[in-house]
Amino acid sequence: MYNKTYKGRRLCLLKQRIAIISDIHGNSLALEAVLSDISHRGINAIFNLGDSLYGPLDPLGTFKLLMEHNITHIMGNCDRMIVDSSDNDSSSTINYVKRSLTIEALDWLQQHSRSLIIDDIFLCHGTPHSDEVYLLEEMTEEGATLKSSKDIINALEGVEQDVVLCGHSHIPRTLYLPNGKLIINPGSVGLPAYIDDLPIPHKMESGSPHANYTIIEKRSTNWLFDQISVPYHWEKAAAMAEINQRQDWADALRMGRF
Repeated sequence: MYNKTYKGRRLCLLKQRIAIISDIHGNSLALEAVLSDISHRGINAIFNLGDSLYGPLDPLGTFKLLMEHNITHIMGNCDRMIVDSSDNDSSSTINYVKRSLTIEALDWLQQHSRSLIIDDIFLCHGTPHSDEVYLLEEMTEEGATLKSSKDIINALEGVEQDVVLCGHSHIPRTLYLPNGKLIINPGSVGLPAYIDDLPIPHKMESGSPHANYTIIEKRSTNWLFDQISVPYHWEKAAAMAEINQRQDWADALRMGRF
């Protein structure tokens, strides 16, 4: 658990088209394609839910691309790992990322809040209380299953906003709760599948190599949402991973599954 950081910000949400991106993971090729797609859709604001630069691809190029756009960012668990790691960290990928990034980029990561409130929208990476816990999915021996509405409502205790944006699982989802809250996970821009050991060994697979993001728009009292899948040169991204000896990433980038 970490101390939550809330920053209230006013934004007239009515008829605003908002692009939600998350889990870029240093994939500058996927990010470039997503930002290009966003530029043609009349978007008023872009929110980034974290895990921007971690990965064996192009962390510095990703940072430079993000700096070219007006985007609201929060910190993900992998962002925090980069910031908190020592110079002799045992993770080869973290060491690669830190060697690649400038002091400016590392300072930029460190400045991000863990969560944000923007009008009636709550932004977090995992849950409001942890950037390492999935808000919508529960891990079992059979794989990822959707949590009960009761468990999700309990995880959102204290959150007053009607719309909650979360990332971390890399799986695009939209969920409507009995209490009227709308939960949206835009999926991952840059890593469509991965394998993790915690809380138990499991795979997260989107099933497609496309870069994912979501557009939301408020019409009167209702929210419209559109889950977008963008093609890009994923073979080139996979080759980057192979150069950095991460065949698991290369496989995930090519297929969106293992």
